[in-house]
Amino acid sequence: MRTASRQALPPVRRLSLALLACTLAPAAHAAFVADSSASLTTTNIYLNRDFREDAGQNKREEWGQGFWLDIQSGYTEGTVGFGLDALGLLGVKLDSGGGRTGTDLLPVQDDGGTPDQYGRLGLTAKLKVSASEFRYGSHIPELPVVKASDSRLLPQVFEGGLLTSNDIDNLSFTGGRLDKVIDRASTNSEDLILNSKNKRFTGGVTAEHMDLAGFDYSFTKGLTGRYYYADVEDIYRQHFLGLLASQALGGGTLSADLRLSISDDSGSANAGQIDNNAWNGLLGYAHSGHKLSLGYQHLSGDTGFAYLDGSDPFLVNFVQINDFANADERSWQARYDFDFTSLGVPGLSFMTRYIKGDNAQVSGSDEEGREWERNTELKYVVQNGPLKDLYVRLRNASFRSSFARDADENRVIVGYSLPIW
Repeated sequence: MRTASRQALPPVRRLSLALLACTLAPAAHAAFVADSSASLTTTNIYLNRDFREDAGQNKREEWGQGFWLDIQSGYTEGTVGFGLDALGLLGVKLDSGGGRTGTDLLPVQDDGGTPDQYGRLGLTAKLKVSASEFRYGSHIPELPVVKASDSRLLPQVFEGGLLTSNDIDNLSFTGGRLDKVIDRASTNSEDLILNSKNKRFTGGVTAEHMDLAGFDYSFTKGLTGRYYYADVEDIYRQHFLGLLASQALGGGTLSADLRLSISDDSGSANAGQIDNNAWNGLLGYAHSGHKLSLGYQHLSGDTGFAYLDGSDPFLVNFVQINDFANADERSWQARYDFDFTSLGVPGLSFMTRYIKGDNAQVSGSDEEGREWERNTELKYVVQNGPLKDLYVRLRNASFRSSFARDADENRVIVGYSLPIW
């Protein structure tokens, strides 16, 4: 478990502060301020995970409040525009302790307790030329090869440099290097770590950086192709191919999200062999407030799926508790969504899904691994008045496995985002 600590201001922070001093110099930088924005997002989460078997901690139960202040500047005038963004994050403990820690809402200290509060500051220097932007500092990426987790009080934050470009019509490019990460229940800036759930790989293996590049190309309205590549130094490299499609059909909308990730070991292969092909996709049809989706995920190769620890694996069957990403595992998903707007209750929505996996090959066992998970969610978003856009989410999950600990989980989430300027 990663714990809270203090450390010296890293170089990326010093660089950002230096850029701030430059951009605020006495010159004509009206757009830097006039185009700026700020918002405050608050998230209140109660999480209770009850383990149903085996020795060890039988329950994780915590309650906390998160605050996320996001300040984004405009750009200075000229061919090359400069700017600076700031991200202030604060988590506050409302209830914890008594052997119930480990929900990832709060850091766990060396003595097993949790702090009353924890926080961090992220600064990002940025420059823009035409429709291309380079950002150096703190990032919350949502990419097929690295997707920061934001399902707790505070989001996971990566550090490094990323370039995005939209200079070519219908083409969006992203590339760069990430070299540090601060997990969602931590204040530490640490090296990247390979996830080793169910002992799929050697535990605790770190890398100094991840290099990545990729693009999204819109062929026509409703059809987008994706390709991304990532290399986690001396651990693994990964190719991703994806297709997003939607088409009006019979008064409703047919949609598809098809994905293929090909992973193998890289460089010195510090985590040993990595060999995985992950075929997965989700097909859906929406009509009159109803949506039915069917998903399939098939992993082949000698190992499970490789991804960075603390991040969300980009798989359609990664759900509330489990990822169904063991070696050779096959999993199916059936999902149903309903929007109550069609019944005269705008803002209210319902979701339920069931995922079943089999044929999993698990380290230390010759038996076929089988598992399933069921998720249900009810969400309401206030539509008007002084609390407009405040939302409440009730989430429930049950997970059963022949090789991992069974668990039942409930979450109550209340969130609100307030534009400041």
